[in-house]
Amino acid sequence: MNNASPEWFTLTPQGVMRAFGQPEVDAVSRKLQVLLTGEQALDAMGWSQKSGIDASEMLEFETQGWVQRLLRPLQGPDARLDDFLQHVIASLSSERRVVLASDGGFCLGRAGIEQEEADVLSAAAADYAAFAARQARRGWAGASGYVAFHTDPEFLLPSYSFVPFWVDEAGYWLVILGEPLLNSPALVELLWGIKEAGTRFAVSG
Repeated sequence: MNNASPEWFTLTPQGVMRAFGQPEVDAVSRKLQVLLTGEQALDAMGWSQKSGIDASEMLEFETQGWVQRLLRPLQGPDARLDDFLQHVIASLSSERRVVLASDGGFCLGRAGIEQEEADVLSAAAADYAAFAARQARRGWAGASGYVAFHTDPEFLLPSYSFVPFWVDEAGYWLVILGEPLLNSPALVELLWGIKEAGTRFAVSG
């Protein structure tokens, strides 16, 4: 392969959680988040111009498994967020049952779950968000991690998994029923869609 051939970059699912999995955006998160700010994947020059990242950092992020190289530009989500939301979040559960909630307790999207149950799970996510914030003020950052509930004493597979993430200072929760399938391109597509929707709203406003 010609080393001079153009290459593009995108986040991996692991990179998405590194970039968006904490409320405070550090230098690494900021450089990773830039990859989900355009209508298509960025090449090395575009990434560098937008974030100030250099070639050694790109290689380090790739070594960490946070980014992957592409031989052609990947197109970002071009549908309305609410049009594709239920389809993309369903892929994150072995049972295809997922809720996307705000940390304020509102159901933003659901797949395979009735609205009433989705509202209950969204309210529970808000309770965990408040609990995590309260514990962080007390000095325990561990509460801001993932939450899993099991119905079997062997703790093999969770019945419910609560996964927090933050986009542009807004908090969200994925509530996944059954086995969580977070190592999926659908997670990248979800965060890209949310990020792009926020960007379009900011520009139009």
